[in-house]
Amino acid sequence: MATLNSKANTTSTKKKKSFAEGQRLAKQKSYEKQAKRKKIKLMELTIFTQQLAAMLEAGLPLVGALEALEEQTENPVFQIIIRNVKNDVSAGRAFSEACSSYPRAFPNLFVSMVEAGEASGSLAEILEKTSSYFEETVKLIKQVKGALVYPAVVISLAIILVNVLLVFVIPVFADMFSDFDAELPKPTQFLIGLSNFLKSYILLIIAGIAGAVWLIKRFVATPKGKKASDKFILKIPVIGELMRKVSLSRFCRTYAILMRSGVPILKTLDIVSAAAGNTFIQTACKNISRHISEGGQVSDVVANDPYFPPMVKHMSRAGEQTGNVDGMLVKVADFYDAEVDTLVKALTSLMEPLLITFLGVVIGGIVMAMFLPIFQLSSVAGG
Repeated sequence: MATLNSKANTTSTKKKKSFAEGQRLAKQKSYEKQAKRKKIKLMELTIFTQQLAAMLEAGLPLVGALEALEEQTENPVFQIIIRNVKNDVSAGRAFSEACSSYPRAFPNLFVSMVEAGEASGSLAEILEKTSSYFEETVKLIKQVKGALVYPAVVISLAIILVNVLLVFVIPVFADMFSDFDAELPKPTQFLIGLSNFLKSYILLIIAGIAGAVWLIKRFVATPKGKKASDKFILKIPVIGELMRKVSLSRFCRTYAILMRSGVPILKTLDIVSAAAGNTFIQTACKNISRHISEGGQVSDVVANDPYFPPMVKHMSRAGEQTGNVDGMLVKVADFYDAEVDTLVKALTSLMEPLLITFLGVVIGGIVMAMFLPIFQLSSVAGG
């Protein structure tokens, strides 16, 4: 009997191990499929670039550095990407070429910087510059998100709360008021009517909003829609100016770091245009590229483009005259980063009282409208 139990336990253990191994292999296959199409977060890429630069600076071979990063990377998809890149490099393929096989993980800017580092023999130094650039970009994104997410969350919660009141709370008061012989105040009548409308057509309203959001996303995904979206954002008070300064900072910093690393100017402009995410910058890059091909200078196009403020125009011209365009544009980028920081703080401090006032007016208005009939009855009874 003991022997039979032992055999049964052994069989059960083998089945469990086999099942666990099957699950592991299935996950591995899933991660490998995602490797080509999953986008790697900029923060993860920043850490990867920093660590790779530090290891190369310390004298570790590229393959050894990639092997170490593969082992310590927690993201399983990114781990597979690093492993595949390491294998390609071991087989004699250039690092930049191996990275270019994964455009969702390694953007065009990263690949071009690595390519420049390989050509100049200073890969560690170039990667250090790239990681600093990514750090500044992450910091900028966090600042903008911090300014926009807070009011968006508060307004969304307010909308949900108002709808809950209208759909679930107001009908209770409406049933109570139906026994009143007196005519209800106009604000109360309006709220009850709005509540009845929402209860009757809530599904159609949700479907309509979802459809509108989908159509807007589809439209913005087109070149014409993206241009219209950028123009609209630019006209929004405070937010428009904030987004403009963010795009100018990214343009100046990206252009400067690529030029400083030895990337050819026409290729630099292509990368800047693709990384901008802004139709005004993309149009400017195309015009600059065409103008340079004809023997002109960057400042000539920037000076005639209304999207660029006078500071960018004068600094780029001064950089061309002194042979230090990249240095001047880094200073411009630093200036706009500081401006964004100041604007975000001002926007945040301004938003808080405005949102509190908004919530007080909306919620207070609903409460007052629903208690008006009770106040009227109390005054009649008192009289």
